[in-house]
Amino acid sequence: MSFWKNRQLILQLTKREIAGRYRGSYLGIVWSFLTPLFMLFIYTFVFSVVFQAKWNTGTGSKLEFAFIIFSGIIAFNVFSEVLSSAPSLITSNSNYVKKIVFPLEILVIVKLCSSLFHAFINTLILFFGLFLFMNIVNWTVLFLPVVLLPLSLITLGIGWFLASLGTYFRDIGHFIGIIISALMFLSPIFYPVSNIPEDFQAIYYFNPLSYVVEDMRQILVFGQTPDWNWIIWGSLIGVGISALGFLWFNKTRGGFADVL
Repeated sequence: MSFWKNRQLILQLTKREIAGRYRGSYLGIVWSFLTPLFMLFIYTFVFSVVFQAKWNTGTGSKLEFAFIIFSGIIAFNVFSEVLSSAPSLITSNSNYVKKIVFPLEILVIVKLCSSLFHAFINTLILFFGLFLFMNIVNWTVLFLPVVLLPLSLITLGIGWFLASLGTYFRDIGHFIGIIISALMFLSPIFYPVSNIPEDFQAIYYFNPLSYVVEDMRQILVFGQTPDWNWIIWGSLIGVGISALGFLWFNKTRGGFADVL
């Protein structure tokens, strides 16, 4: 496959993508660690101090509440970072379109790899935070790649669809921004699914993010194994979506140069 053949190019572009995010700043990649630390502090203050929110764990710990939220945010950020930038990936890299031999499909993969890198950094911060402040070390963190697999496949497929559509219809980017903002609050990141009225709970399970967010909490904070039924079915669904997205991207790429 072209992905394996271009693995070195994907690696080099991913490194450039990560470095480019902080190019020109004095601290550079250190911001990859500082930014999630700041966000963790903000979540702790807003939700546990201002709103006095608590999770249904019986401990009432404000730090635990922040860690629970942060674990869900890690997964959501992988999804949102790729899809929010996908509609403009081709238009912002128009110089690659003119290079006939350049594999445009890897641009979405590069964006996904960059997002997964930052998810790994965020997970490290969460892991050490749990150890330092709550004396918790969960070996189930080893399931992280498995939990992120269905999400990565689904994100990749949708990313290819949006990268293609965004090249022809520039308004797609604005629409996707609204959808992503809505999904953040319609996914059980800031609350457990059990808090949702039973009449609406079924709707939440049509949202793949619900399963991933729940599994992230299970393996990172609660030390439990993920939902293996979802891992299997979610991965199969992800393979289907990514295959369709890839086929769609290749079918429509021929007209990219004409609209740029």
